[in-house]
Amino acid sequence: MPHVLVIGIDPHAVPGMDGDALRALLDAELSRFGEHSIDASMTLVAPDASAEPVMVAALTERDWDVVVIGGGIRKTEPLLALFEHTVNLVRRHAPKAAIAFNTSGGDSVEAAQRWL
Repeated sequence: MPHVLVIGIDPHAVPGMDGDALRALLDAELSRFGEHSIDASMTLVAPDASAEPVMVAALTERDWDVVVIGGGIRKTEPLLALFEHTVNLVRRHAPKAAIAFNTSGGDSVEAAQRWL
């Protein structure tokens, strides 16, 4: 069974965002991986100094086949440095994993499948 890690922004850490609604969407997407016989985990980070140790812990938890980096990290210009840092953490701590990008919180399965 392939192993996929999804890394995204914790919706509760973003002012003005409906954190509960977005978290429900992310949890539903995570459960969809099981329907495709993919073992998946999700790590959500705050856009601050706590992000790196949380990501490193997740990336080193196991050998990942694919790491999906969510749009909340990629698409927001003020988070460009966090996006770059995330890509480099994946390269360093999960070097065998393919890196995939979703377009929303609802298509992470398809993003991972492109590399499985």
